[in-house]
Amino acid sequence: MSFISETQLSNYRSRTQMFSADNIVDLNESYYRDKSRPMVFLSHKHDEQEILQGVVAFLKEEGVNVYVDWMDPSMPAYTNAETAHSLKEKIKVANKFILIATPSAINSKWCNWELGLGDAAKYKEHIALLPINKTNETFRGAEYLAIYPYIDYENGNNQYCDGRYIQKGYYVKTQLSNGNIHLTPLKNWLIR
Repeated sequence: MSFISETQLSNYRSRTQMFSADNIVDLNESYYRDKSRPMVFLSHKHDEQEILQGVVAFLKEEGVNVYVDWMDPSMPAYTNAETAHSLKEKIKVANKFILIATPSAINSKWCNWELGLGDAAKYKEHIALLPINKTNETFRGAEYLAIYPYIDYENGNNQYCDGRYIQKGYYVKTQLSNGNIHLTPLKNWLIR
């Protein structure tokens, strides 16, 4: 599994305005939102604001709405059982689930709990990891993450099995039982 660098994300972050609740869409069914745009539940480590801002900008550029729990005014002010119940519902309502897979997020009890919920509600076609790393650390001790599709960038130099070059861009990569990897352009994955 390769990683998207924080530098790549900073390019998206620098193109956006201030990061605020205005950039985020509420997942309440009664709340008006453009249902023609897919909704992504972002699981993330709360203290990684710059990474989160870059990912939100990146996904919004891909044409989706993004849900971030702590920017939702309907969520409890302090984490409690009500928080857990609300998160379960938000994950079910979202079209896609993406874990911003930083080393800190992978070590977070909450992110792992959300990933388990995403697994139950979205596996395997509607869940993906977005691995982000600044020091090329591995996910040693979290090998279970290998079962999930992940988002990765192709630079146009790699080839498919038939010799055709893979176009530049972001893809959701899914490990197949025969050892091959299935590539779906991220934009296509987000809308199905």
